[in-house]
Amino acid sequence: MKHVKYSTTGTCAQLIEFDLDDKNKIHNVTFFGGCNGNLKAIGKLVEGKDANEVSTILKGNLCRDKGTSCADQLAKAIEANI
Repeated sequence: MKHVKYSTTGTCAQLIEFDLDDKNKIHNVTFFGGCNGNLKAIGKLVEGKDANEVSTILKGNLCRDKGTSCADQLAKAIEANI
């Protein structure tokens, strides 16, 4: 299992950590900072899902006028590590 730490840019969350297993499934997503309840929900929704699928779904989701979001940053973190 590969453990990933990804420093975000442009979001309230400052760091995302997660694990990728040998079948490219995502586990244990944790956001540090940001909207706690919403980010815990994202972690539950993506648990055990295919990393490529998660990235495709979340990529491009934007928060206000930031040009990114915590979900978009998770997609970027996945893409950088698969």
